[in-house]
Amino acid sequence: MKLLNDFLPLVLFFIFYQLYDIYVATQVLMLAMVLQLAVMKLLGHPIEKMHWIILALVLAFGALTLGLHDPQFIMWKPTIVNWLFAAALLFSEWFLERGFLRRMLSVVGEFPDAVIARLNWAWVIFLTLEGFLNLYVAYSFSEAIWVNFKLFGLTLLSVLFMLAQGFYIARYMPQETEVETGRSGED
Repeated sequence: MKLLNDFLPLVLFFIFYQLYDIYVATQVLMLAMVLQLAVMKLLGHPIEKMHWIILALVLAFGALTLGLHDPQFIMWKPTIVNWLFAAALLFSEWFLERGFLRRMLSVVGEFPDAVIARLNWAWVIFLTLEGFLNLYVAYSFSEAIWVNFKLFGLTLLSVLFMLAQGFYIARYMPQETEVETGRSGED
C-alpha cells in the first residue's frame, strides 16, 4: 500500500499528461504531492524526510516549469532527486556513525561492513547513472517519450535494481536459530 501511495502522484502526472499537457500534469503533480502529505499527516502516518525533500523539489521545479513555461525544469527533477540521494548515501557512510543504508537494513539484521559498503556504492552508482539516463532521454527524445520513460522506464529500472539488491543481501541475511523442541532426537 505504501508503494502505491508513493507512486500515486507520478501516475496522476502521467494520466493528466495524456489527457492535457505537461503544464496541467505538473500542476496535478504538485497538488497531489501536497495532498498526499496532508492526508498522511491527518491519518497519523509518519512522514519521512524523503517525502519532504521530494515535495520541495516538485514544488520548486514545478513552479519554474509553470512560471517560465519551460518543461525542462520538471524533467530535471528526477535527476536532482537521484543525485541528492546518491550524495546523501555517500555523506552518511563517510561522515555519520551509522550510514543511512546501514540504518535501513538494521531492521532486517546486522550485515558485514563490506556488504554494506558494496550496497552503498551500488546505490550511489545506480542513482547517479539513472540521473544521467533521465537527462539523456529528456534531451534526446520527445517530451512524450520522456514522460513514458519517467513512469515506466525509470520505475522498471528501479524495481529491477531493488530485486538484484534483494538477491545480493539474501546471501548475507542472518539465519534464525532453530528452536529447541526439547526432544532428544529419538523417536
